[in-house]
Amino acid sequence: MSDRAALSRGIRAWLVFFVVCLVLSGATAFPLVHELRWTEDLLRSLSVPEHLPALMDWIERVRRGLDATDAEQPFVLYGTDWLAFAHLVIAVVFYGPYRDPVRNIWVVEFGMIACAGIIPLALICGPIRGIPFWWTVIDMSFGVFGIVPLYVVRKKIKRLEELTAGVTRPAPAAA
Repeated sequence: MSDRAALSRGIRAWLVFFVVCLVLSGATAFPLVHELRWTEDLLRSLSVPEHLPALMDWIERVRRGLDATDAEQPFVLYGTDWLAFAHLVIAVVFYGPYRDPVRNIWVVEFGMIACAGIIPLALICGPIRGIPFWWTVIDMSFGVFGIVPLYVVRKKIKRLEELTAGVTRPAPAAA
């Protein structure tokens, strides 16, 4: 297999991985009320309240808030439907670099910028919304973990661009 073909396969594999994660994280925003009830039941069955009481208190608080919102003001949850939709739309955009990575590297760079933007958003909005700092760190981890595959993809695209242009990197000097 040629270097170009290997790079293209690697780029596509990483992009598929990233898109699947993006779609799954977005899809979980649709069934929040039911999902949180299920999560609370699961955590109780695993004895989490005894080992991580702060986590369990937070999950219970969020579940009570979602239950009340769903019962009294369900239209507020429409915002999370749009959040899910945004994830799905952004995932579709990554078809561009899947099809033509060099030409559409900007999509990968946009994704990296979006991942980096999660950190200030969480640090600013988390305290404003009363989110515990440890949960804010979990939220920020999505940006940190999201940028890793995109960074790998960007490096591979840059290498593919060099190969496509006929430019090769010099071989490492012998020691």
